[in-house]
Amino acid sequence: MTLTATVPTTSGSRYLQQLCKHWSHKFETDFTPEQGVIAFPMGPIRMAATPEALVVTLEPDEGADIERFKQVVADHLDRFAFREAPLPFDWK
Repeated sequence: MTLTATVPTTSGSRYLQQLCKHWSHKFETDFTPEQGVIAFPMGPIRMAATPEALVVTLEPDEGADIERFKQVVADHLDRFAFREAPLPFDWK
């Protein structure tokens, strides 16, 4: 199962890098300005930045609390995006 949200923002690259740097002291991360992956305990978080959006994909592990997973990621990104928060996450 994967969940994806395309979040409209022109600052996707900045938010992607901030989130990866923020969690790099706790979890394995790999990122460039355009792509990022975080080995999160509930499952991998993958992000891709475009000029108009940040695409966030969650791959919850079996038994993960999916609603909590979505909320943790959205809350952290909203903190970095405080000027335009709350960001609209339409998970599919």
